[in-house]
Order: sequence, then C-alpha cells, then structure tokens
Amino acid sequence: MIFQNEYDTAFIASKWWPNNKGHVLVVPNQHIENIYELPLEYAAEIHRAAQLTAFAMKNTYNCDGITTRQPNEPSGSQDVWHYHLHVYPRYKNDFFYLTKGFQTNPDKRAIYAEKLKMWIENHLNR
Repeated sequence: MIFQNEYDTAFIASKWWPNNKGHVLVVPNQHIENIYELPLEYAAEIHRAAQLTAFAMKNTYNCDGITTRQPNEPSGSQDVWHYHLHVYPRYKNDFFYLTKGFQTNPDKRAIYAEKLKMWIENHLNR
C-alpha cells in the first residue's frame, strides 16, 4: 500500500507489464462496482490519489509519462467487479500496448511500494 485515506486506497498492482513495472491501482474503500455508481466525492479523492501517484512515479521511477486506465463493464475490459483506476509509468518505446501483463511476487512489489510511499509521505502536507 502506498496511500490510504477514508475514501480510497492505492497499492502496487500484482500484475505488471514487462517495461512498466510497479503500476498502481487506486480503489474506493467501500464497494463500488463501476463508474456509473461512483459518487462525486469518491471520484475526486480517487483522482487526487492518482495524481499523487503520478507525481511520485515521475520523481522516483524517472518515467517519461503516465497512463491511467479505468475499465467498466465487460465490453470496456472490466474483469474485476470493484471500481479501480490503474496508474502506469510510461517510457519512450516501452511497447506498452503490444505486451501482456504477468503476475509478480510480493517482495518485488514491496520495493516499488516503499519508493512511492516515501515520496508521497514527504510531499503530501507541503
């Protein structure tokens, strides 16, 4: 986990892409299935957490950019029935859309989580 408040939690995802390791999921703490059910106050807090994550990634991963994704319904590629927003670090020529994700182990995820968590804690109340 890299961030949590009363509305949402952000954590390192267990599925990574070969050239985009350490991506983050931001989820509401209460069950909300998709964007159609998402209250505005949760939407604001989730995007606040995503923005914090993006700044943390730019400053700790030295990535060239950020991609966010938020799937809804089967035709929108939703396969987990709880609202979630992906935040991916992006790099020039990373072939993100041409590669497939793979499962990682918790020890590898912890290294990335610690970097992001420390940056967020150091910059959250500035």
